[in-house]
Amino acid sequence: MTQTPAAPAGVWFVTPGHTPARFPAAHGCGADVALVDLEDSVPAGEKQAARQAAAAFFTTPSVTGSVLGVRISSPTTRDGILDLAAIADYPGRPDVVLIPKVESARDFEIVAGALDTPGYLPHLYALIETPGALQELPSIVRAGRIAGVVFGTADYATATGCSQAWETLLHARSALVTSAAAAGILAIDSPYFDLDDPDGPRSEAGRARALGFAGKCCVHPRQLPVVTNVFTPTEEEVAAARATVAAAEEAGGRIVRVAGQMVGPPMVKPARTLLARVDGRARREVNT
Repeated sequence: MTQTPAAPAGVWFVTPGHTPARFPAAHGCGADVALVDLEDSVPAGEKQAARQAAAAFFTTPSVTGSVLGVRISSPTTRDGILDLAAIADYPGRPDVVLIPKVESARDFEIVAGALDTPGYLPHLYALIETPGALQELPSIVRAGRIAGVVFGTADYATATGCSQAWETLLHARSALVTSAAAAGILAIDSPYFDLDDPDGPRSEAGRARALGFAGKCCVHPRQLPVVTNVFTPTEEEVAAARATVAAAEEAGGRIVRVAGQMVGPPMVKPARTLLARVDGRARREVNT
């Protein structure tokens, strides 16, 4: 498996590595990224079984075109080292590797050193979930192999003693989006964990997208349609983006008027980004 053309954004879905019976559901869930988890959702006594079972997650392609990935344990722990050794021997390889508890760019050196080969460069994402990680964001987002950052609200709230309410975590989310944007990488928001709140995922996903997140994680299949709807550009948004890019190219970089709006370089870049994600997902679906 080779590196995908662009780092994936959109909706992410996570399934535990020690329950292979759930793998087909993850392959068919329709998320932009489907991850098999070797970390927090796997009990300590099931870690080795999960490493072995997770190999099968990558031998069958997603039926809905999802990019397949894995969340490892921290590479500075024994479990993380064993995860990397196992993944390096998988017959199929993950396109995305999510690295938890990142507090230093060194973590990327460890993971890349264990997994990179001349024909294989997975997209490496940092899970930002500690106060220390937030303080080190300027250096983390400039790690040599980083493709994006993912916010982990549960561990962050536990470490700081705060609640997981949107207002409480707004500073951390804003810092994450700002640092990612400054480095030109993607930011993916944390899952919404209250499974009994049907309106929560839609509301929080809308706020996350408005803040600048490129996607959001989900921990239950019933959250997927709602979050996908929020992060899927409407036909009007796609048409406006295509018109903006076309007008800018025709104008040769000069400021131009599009549908009554003055459009310059700051507006053209997000339009190109939106189209790259839309067209990239369309290509994945065609190739499925």
